[in-house]
Amino acid sequence: MDDYSAWVGRSETREDVATAAPLAGLAALLDHDVSPWAPGTVPPLAHWLYFLPTARRSAIGDDGHPRRDGAGLLPPVPLPRRMWAGSRIEFVAPIAVGAALTRVTTIDAIKPKRGASGDLLFVTLRHDIAADGVAAIREEQDIVFREPATTAPASTPAAAIEPEPADAVRSLSPDPVLLFRYSALTFNAHRIHYDRDYAQRVEGYAGLVVHGPLIATLLMDHFLRTAPGANPRRFGFRAEAPLIDGAPFDLCLARDGDATRLWARDAAGRTTMRADVA
Repeated sequence: MDDYSAWVGRSETREDVATAAPLAGLAALLDHDVSPWAPGTVPPLAHWLYFLPTARRSAIGDDGHPRRDGAGLLPPVPLPRRMWAGSRIEFVAPIAVGAALTRVTTIDAIKPKRGASGDLLFVTLRHDIAADGVAAIREEQDIVFREPATTAPASTPAAAIEPEPADAVRSLSPDPVLLFRYSALTFNAHRIHYDRDYAQRVEGYAGLVVHGPLIATLLMDHFLRTAPGANPRRFGFRAEAPLIDGAPFDLCLARDGDATRLWARDAAGRTTMRADVA
């Protein structure tokens, strides 16, 4: 694999405004009549609804993401499959609706690895977001690039396992409409979330893939439903396995002192994402 060390430290700055319309869309997506977050403020993780990708249609690759040709921030990685593997977020100060936003994104690390499925490249991005000139959010985001899929999607369901005990469980059924609406909110054109034929035949998934940040947002919403008025200071999540549409999954919560553990598990009881909030 090529040496991308020269790309470490590169950065870009983008600007936006914390408008209210995406927040109304998020509340509808999460099925809230009255949203559980403080009025007039951007709720936790809703910063992902801003700084949306604006690549021209002619610059989009086969997977729906902008082509990695070296013209943008990311290096020209030849590995075709991409996933958002996790984030670690610090909520420094609240963001008021209407605030002017600035995000500085820096490549913190690029690490090649060899996994069971072949070559992997881990890229860690650091996002520093300010609202009206005041530091508001610090996030480290892990992106993983992978080799082409070599196996067909599993044709038989995974064996059920004993679920981990939880203090609060909420079940949801991820359907194409849920995935489409989140893709629309985030202007995410990655085809694994809406093009079933592409997801199965090209990327080797069993169906449409539920967005990692959507699962993380649902876990945060699960926490806020159990702790109205809470103002989390930190949140982190790590994806462990893909969650596929067509079968119910559970949002799980367990309290551990001042911290709360969250996880998503599929219909077989397998954990697909873990998170913690404090």
